[in-house]
Amino acid sequence: MAQDEANKQSKEAAKASDSAATEAESTAKADATQADPSAQATASDSTTDATKPADDALQAALTQVADLKQQLDKTSDQYLRAEAEIKNIQARNKKDQAALSKYDGQQLAHDILPVLDNLERAMAISVEGEQGESLKKGIEMVQQHLTEALTRNGVSEIKAEGEKFDPNFHQAVQTVPAENDDQQDHVAQVLQKGYQFKDRVLRPAMVVVAQ
Repeated sequence: MAQDEANKQSKEAAKASDSAATEAESTAKADATQADPSAQATASDSTTDATKPADDALQAALTQVADLKQQLDKTSDQYLRAEAEIKNIQARNKKDQAALSKYDGQQLAHDILPVLDNLERAMAISVEGEQGESLKKGIEMVQQHLTEALTRNGVSEIKAEGEKFDPNFHQAVQTVPAENDDQQDHVAQVLQKGYQFKDRVLRPAMVVVAQ
């Protein structure tokens, strides 16, 4: 019994001794750290060195994002410009197609004008006899039908004789003295009729102008 009590006391003494030794070692380390500033600086530098790669990676990522945004803005601007150009081309094509449709047949009408001129010249010729009158009547019918066909398709004669001279519709090939002020700069005579197709001049009227 006495032996057990002695063993117990011996163990408690050893435990207390170990605890005291551990506490003394911790105290010594703390004192050493406080006494040596370089140790504290080394610890701080270690922390800074550990965070520096993360900062560099963040900065690189931000730079990459800025570059991508700049490229995106440039691409977006190019896209908008291309889209606007495509719309302009489509509008021009639509306008051209409308003009082609509106003035379809203009060349044909222009080519028919000499035929109409010849018919008018034929009508101006004096004829004699029943056969001549019959021929002239036939020419008149052809002229009338041709004129009506041209009118239905947008061809009309340009007003000239007695009208004020307009260089947009009249071509002056000769001038004569005006008999009075009212005739000044007016068409005195039509040498060749002029025609227009819708709102375009097919051929200006060849005229004599009083001045």
